[in-house]
Amino acid sequence: MGPISSRYSQKRTTEPQDPAVKAPTCGRFWSGCGLLVVALLATGALGQAPRRVLVRKLVEAGLERTGHQVRYDGRYVRIAYPGGDVPADTGVCTDEIVRIYRAVGIDLQKEVHEDIVAHPSAYPRRGSPPRRRPDSNIDHRRVPNLMVFFSRKGRVLAKSSSPDDYTPADIVTWDLGGGVDHIGMVVDRRGPSGRYMVVHNIGQGPQVEDVLFHWRVTGHYRYYGPSTLAEPAVH
Repeated sequence: MGPISSRYSQKRTTEPQDPAVKAPTCGRFWSGCGLLVVALLATGALGQAPRRVLVRKLVEAGLERTGHQVRYDGRYVRIAYPGGDVPADTGVCTDEIVRIYRAVGIDLQKEVHEDIVAHPSAYPRRGSPPRRRPDSNIDHRRVPNLMVFFSRKGRVLAKSSSPDDYTPADIVTWDLGGGVDHIGMVVDRRGPSGRYMVVHNIGQGPQVEDVLFHWRVTGHYRYYGPSTLAEPAVH
């Protein structure tokens, strides 16, 4: 890998295009484990030990994603619902987060769509003119929507400058500059800085890199599935 500064010198958007917007904004492995985790979530039996298992599986799923060749493509694509995905060899930063959670049995497409349908005013309206109806093809593929969803259904954590406040499977969002949003997941590998590294896709496919504080952090979340109660925010 080349130096971070040279690799990111050309700014990329990190979300898929919407037909209402002229320019874009930002495996089935372990299926048995995924079903087990979801069953634990559904029965409310997700204690500390099963939660550690889920964190480990999320991290493993994130690291597994770095072995895939993915061409960066933010075009609007009509996909199946639920369980839909853009072609496996394409995607943006949000698609990697969706794929990581889906590998352990959590369908963010479905969860985000259902929450937007139930609480549309909680989510930003995008497009020109602004989109008025939920769209299961793209709503879960937008960083601002995932930020709202994780804050509503997971735990909001401090946007700290201390690396000790970030743990494996945490979700982090950044501002790349110019209003461009980005998202990734913290994993349990440490980089040259000594900090935990991040799995993300900023234009060269899913990578694990030492970039936790490379951009301004705009969000820090912890989400373990649809049946866990939202925890209070940490400021």
